[in-house]
Amino acid sequence: MTSPLHDSSRTPIGHARTQADHARARVKVARKWAYLLSSSTYLPYSQQEVDQAMHELVDIVFDAATGEPFNADHVAGVGTRLVDMRCTGPTSLRRTIDVLGKALLTEPELYRIDDKRAERAVALLGVISSDYLEAARQFIFGQQEDIKEALVRAGADAQRRMRATEARFDAVFTASPSGIVLTDLDGRILRVNQSLQTMLDRADFTDETLFDLVDADEAPFLKAACRDLADGWAERLHQQRKLLRPDGEAVRAGMSISVLRDGGTDPTHLLVTVDDHTEMSLLQGQLSHQSLHDVLTGLPNRQYFSTRLESVLRQADPKFGATLYHIDLDAFSLITDGLGRAVGDRVLMNVAQRLKAVVAGENAMVARFDGDEFAIIVQNTDTTPDVISTIASINEELAEPIYFDGLGVAASASIGVVHKPNADADVTELLRTADMTLRRAKANGRRQWGLFDPDEDTRDRSWFSLAAQMPGALEMGDIKVVCRPLVQLLGNRTVGFEARLRWDHENADHEPETISHSLCLELAEQTGLVVPLRDDMLEDASKQVHWWNGEYGTTLPLAVSLTANQACDPDLVGAVLMRLSRAGLDPSLLRVGMPVAVLIADRGEAVDNFRMLAANGIATEIHEFGSAAGDIGCLEDLPATSVRIASRLVRRRRAGTSALVGRTLTDLIDVVKLAGATVVVDDIETADEAEWWRSAGVDLGLGRYFEPGPVDLHDFDRDAPRPA
Repeated sequence: MTSPLHDSSRTPIGHARTQADHARARVKVARKWAYLLSSSTYLPYSQQEVDQAMHELVDIVFDAATGEPFNADHVAGVGTRLVDMRCTGPTSLRRTIDVLGKALLTEPELYRIDDKRAERAVALLGVISSDYLEAARQFIFGQQEDIKEALVRAGADAQRRMRATEARFDAVFTASPSGIVLTDLDGRILRVNQSLQTMLDRADFTDETLFDLVDADEAPFLKAACRDLADGWAERLHQQRKLLRPDGEAVRAGMSISVLRDGGTDPTHLLVTVDDHTEMSLLQGQLSHQSLHDVLTGLPNRQYFSTRLESVLRQADPKFGATLYHIDLDAFSLITDGLGRAVGDRVLMNVAQRLKAVVAGENAMVARFDGDEFAIIVQNTDTTPDVISTIASINEELAEPIYFDGLGVAASASIGVVHKPNADADVTELLRTADMTLRRAKANGRRQWGLFDPDEDTRDRSWFSLAAQMPGALEMGDIKVVCRPLVQLLGNRTVGFEARLRWDHENADHEPETISHSLCLELAEQTGLVVPLRDDMLEDASKQVHWWNGEYGTTLPLAVSLTANQACDPDLVGAVLMRLSRAGLDPSLLRVGMPVAVLIADRGEAVDNFRMLAANGIATEIHEFGSAAGDIGCLEDLPATSVRIASRLVRRRRAGTSALVGRTLTDLIDVVKLAGATVVVDDIETADEAEWWRSAGVDLGLGRYFEPGPVDLHDFDRDAPRPA
């Protein structure tokens, strides 16, 4: 009959437990024991030290349980060790018995002593409990003896401490750098120390009160406070008071007044400590000014400007309102990088003075924000120049060169303007609006300015909101990888697929919307996700195409289009090969496209990546290909398998059918054919467009004409007819 303590089902048939299995089981028991003890009381050890100690104790207990001949006394030191480690919480012993009891009765390592397991477990737990209790008793007894001895010493030291206290008080009173005054409850001065005499430049305090030392206007308040102390309403108080020297000079002082009691409960004296805060008050004033002003230019900083802005909005005449200018110097880094930080600082100081000169006749504040950013708030009147005139004045002032060691330096500026904001506008939102207006102005080039436009602001906020949500959408899988067919124009036959991105998003009105592939890439460029997004797109699309080819017995390739930053990534080739390997897709079935601009530009990493991909058997494609000489040279110098006609030329062809455009495109296609490359055209929308490109010699086409929209290949209907 099988023992109830032995369950053969715990060990799978054909898999005998090894010594390593037993060792892991012991570690598991030790960790559980350590966790329960740590949660029951504070242990003055790291978790690693507790785990190690419990592991050692588990080894002792298990070795004693399995040892022959059995001797329960082998665990006699376990309880003592627990007490030594301060495992003396109210539940420490109970949790120890619980963990060890279950382990001794259930661990497979002890199956070979099944008939003796329960008996040995009881014996071992009994020894551990007895040892623990005795060690705990000795521990408590030792603590009691220590307390008793401490009480005896305390009584003997009490008198010595009292005498020492009096001596220390005299020493502190005499040597303290703070002024000290001892008075009776009515404020009559009984004793002062040398520090107070020096502080007030006087030696005689005979027949004077504490209230005679302060300014006459403050004396009544000090008297009232001292009465409250004497009446027991408070034990001590702190006040800032102005003390007077014999020559009338004031001393800003911090006074701490406490009640003294001589043995009884009734107050007998007042002890006043005086600290000279005159220099500290001056320093605090300086620090306060520095916290609200820019150290370099002396202008108000963002914090001070925000406070002033709120005040101006409330006080401005409703008819004329206020105008906020957010100014950013153009290419200021060229000055600092080319001529040094010292010159840059001098330029900033000069710009600050010139901006102040522009609004010198107005109720205005000029502030410096971070780096090379400034702001101006003008409280308009009927004589205030309009926005255009003010901007012209700013540009005129800044255009005048600043000379350093014979070198003339000038700094132009881009400006965002918010004119007549609402009086109740939130300051933070207003500054944010001005900053976004400035960004739009800078997008048009240097020395540009822009006026706040609500519609553009709404669009920008929507765009920034999408960008901020993109990392979470990528993490949650809301951005999906889909494919669209690559069609051979001669015969309208699907000969491959191109990977695309699709973000199913819920807008601010909780309505579903789809974020396009191009917008996904644009957002990814701004959020730093463009490389991770490339890798996810490549791997997921490769898996879809690999599945398709296996499901339908085809060898259709996958095309992936890269952005400029994706193409210049130094890890591109390794990332591509690794994703292909994971997906099981042969490199010969992948076509990677790069923009011609990045291949022509002085960014050699893209060219190297292009060649390395080709060397690894991956087809390569040049995108946005036009008739420029650089484009032709790129086709001639690089191992391009195919070329994709520039989208601007495709749109120009759609807009009109002039002979000039048609001839340019046919010549361009002939050049590509002469180089031995395949010609691809994207964004084909109609049958007429498809027929024109086919007749012009284009090989492959993409666009809405061939498929309503990109889909997951698992849902793609391979038998759906292509447009006629």
